[in-house]
Amino acid sequence: MNDSITALVVVFAGLLIVNLIYLVADRMLSRKDHEVIAFRIKTWWGMFFVFCLATIINPVVSLLSLMVLSFFSLKEYFSMIKTRKADRRLFLWAYLSIPVQFYWIYIEWYGMFIVFIPVYVFLLLPMPRLINKGTAGFLRSVSSTQWGLMLMVFGLSHLAYFQFATPEHGAGIVLFLVLLTQINDVVNYLVSIYGGKRKVIPTANPYITWEGFACGFVVTTAVSTFIYPYLTPLDQLFGVLSGMLISLSGFFGSLTVSVLKRDLLLGDDNKFKSSKKSFLSRVDSLTYASPVFFHVIRYFFDFM
Repeated sequence: MNDSITALVVVFAGLLIVNLIYLVADRMLSRKDHEVIAFRIKTWWGMFFVFCLATIINPVVSLLSLMVLSFFSLKEYFSMIKTRKADRRLFLWAYLSIPVQFYWIYIEWYGMFIVFIPVYVFLLLPMPRLINKGTAGFLRSVSSTQWGLMLMVFGLSHLAYFQFATPEHGAGIVLFLVLLTQINDVVNYLVSIYGGKRKVIPTANPYITWEGFACGFVVTTAVSTFIYPYLTPLDQLFGVLSGMLISLSGFFGSLTVSVLKRDLLLGDDNKFKSSKKSFLSRVDSLTYASPVFFHVIRYFFDFM
């Protein structure tokens, strides 16, 4: 508990410094669009508050918070899909799977947690669409719903399982993962808008560049090397490799969700611009980084 409190104090001090730097930079460099960074900083304070409650009170607070985050992320994802009346019952079943998925975490039934959405929900999801009759758009509606469940619910639910899989180290590992993911995103974005030249996929995301990716990768790995002894029980090799792994998986997650949003909102530029402040923008990197990091750590370390 003392180590966790110390880590929270350090993170609080770091957030204050970042907030001050942002306020100064925003005034000095007013020509650049820093709205995305401002949104990220507000999100960090919210995450910090949840971590405080989870650390001081009970990890169930974190579980419930992540469940709510999954719900709103999925709801936002569904709002981007051009739906028919026949899809409404399908979405209802998808929403009902969220508390069930998090219940498996609460009772620590790993076997069901890991197969419930990829296997059982996948097999049962077409049923409400079949009951509604009609075959038009069947594959598109079912597959797009399953995609949303895999990213927004299954992917993010791994964050909640850390604290139940290893109560002693869970909070620190989650904090470690979230910090590195956010640092990677911010460095990638800042370098891309100030010095990025070569766009990765300009038609999907005009901000992501190869220069931003490279700098994010280096900075995230360096930060991981420095902070892993304070937040995790990992050894030196995995302290370094974790930064690389989180940076790579987070980058692909951000890129995938950007392409997904562009595809769903094709032709609706106003809605696409407003999606920068969405729940999807908060969790895009974590949808990939969380499950990848979870399973690598679980495979190589006994404490999971």
